[in-house]
Amino acid sequence: MYDELYQVWKHEITESTLGTLPRDFYERMTRYLRKMNEETNQTDNKALKTALLGKETENVKRMLGELLKARYKKLLKLTTQTQKLATDMLALEEIQIFENFVPFAGAYQKFAKSLLQETARKSNQEPRKRITLRFSKNIPPIVGADMKPYGPFVAEDLASLPIQNAKIFVKQGLAVIVEVT
Repeated sequence: MYDELYQVWKHEITESTLGTLPRDFYERMTRYLRKMNEETNQTDNKALKTALLGKETENVKRMLGELLKARYKKLLKLTTQTQKLATDMLALEEIQIFENFVPFAGAYQKFAKSLLQETARKSNQEPRKRITLRFSKNIPPIVGADMKPYGPFVAEDLASLPIQNAKIFVKQGLAVIVEVT
């Protein structure tokens, strides 16, 4: 079982493609770890054997953790990009998770696409005006009406700001208009 885990782990860590797992892989790994823990906890074992089993158990847990993380990232990437994945590459538990995730990923992608299209449509309809100012006094950093950070500004600095912010600075005598763009 250790050799099988090592081969699968090595593929997932070094290759960009998703490796194939037997359907019962995680079930067998669970049994394997349980058996190793039982052998390690037996008090009649010799100290060297117990130490070796403990080290093997640590290695198996580490490899299994890295394997799960690598497969998760690859499955997530494949699911969100194509939503078409050959389930013969997956263990039984992964198939069950994947079947629940695909509808979510599809719905989320549809939502994101719709939202981005709506945002693009609105931004094309409402061009945002900016005004270039010359500051007459020092101003600390601000968050503009467009939710972007601006500043800090020193007297005589020039900056192009959203019209809403520029009007406030001019009204308060902190800046003067240089040009409208």
